[in-house]
Amino acid sequence: MNAAARRAPFALALLLLAAVALPAADVPFLTGRVVDNAEILSSATREALEAKLAAHEQATTNQVVLLTVASLDGESIEDFAVRIFESWKLGRRGQDNGVLVIVAPFERRMRIEVGYGLEGTLTDLQAARIIRDRMTPLFKDGRYDDGVTAGIDAIVDTLEGRESAAMPAQGSPTRDVPSTDDVFAGFADELPPWPMRILLGAFIFGIIGLFTVVGLLTPGMGWFLYLFLIPFWAMFPIVVVGVRGALVLLVTYVVGFPVAKVIIARKGWYRSAKAQLAKTGSATIGGVVITAGSGRSGGSWSSGSSRSSGGFSGGGGRSGGGGASGSW
Repeated sequence: MNAAARRAPFALALLLLAAVALPAADVPFLTGRVVDNAEILSSATREALEAKLAAHEQATTNQVVLLTVASLDGESIEDFAVRIFESWKLGRRGQDNGVLVIVAPFERRMRIEVGYGLEGTLTDLQAARIIRDRMTPLFKDGRYDDGVTAGIDAIVDTLEGRESAAMPAQGSPTRDVPSTDDVFAGFADELPPWPMRILLGAFIFGIIGLFTVVGLLTPGMGWFLYLFLIPFWAMFPIVVVGVRGALVLLVTYVVGFPVAKVIIARKGWYRSAKAQLAKTGSATIGGVVITAGSGRSGGSWSSGSSRSSGGFSGGGGRSGGGGASGSW
């Protein structure tokens, strides 16, 4: 086993240890329908929102809860929202009619997490619009009371069948048709935090990069791998570098692979390995043995070396990850 192969298990172990070591924010106590742990709301706003959400729950049985947190401790807001929802169990058991609104002001992140039973009423698209049009413009101006109130009002209006949720917040621009930049920005908002992106990048690019190198260096099966990897280069990098970055990588791969393959195919060692593979069924490239597969012209690679408090609580509801996230 060569040095690189011997180091591979240790590198994987380090990645796993790093993933385990990532801190996770604690689940706060559910003390009411408004849990303002970040202390960004005035007492008047908290009382008004508590009253509005209590009245909505009495009228519809839907449980809508607002949580503000001082820090996510490096965790993605999506994962944090799922943990909170599972712990608080918002909504009635069997109906799953809960909604969780999370605002992390110091990290400029927010999310609307929707229970299973309300995903058809408060869709991901509607949640994204509420974040984009009702909350984000006001948060950018530092108007947390107004932004949270506008978001909660829009959620309640949507759940009760009113149309005001589609209206942008006062003072925010109206966008009837989203531009290309809006679409890309939506994807960018969904990117996980940098520590997770580094780990995902090492995993994703390690795998598809390895197969890309195999395709470049292997006589016979290289072009099959080239076509096979196109959808992987198109989709997997999105979670690490976003849509624009993934598009750049895809174009680089689609254009660069054939060029590199033609250049490599002219090398003496490549032609020698190709001839040896056709003659004996195996060849050695850089200490790695390539063996021809039976009944086909390709080859394969092998190693060349030998809980809650207070008077308010959730009702047992669940969330399937529906909703939307945003930043400002």
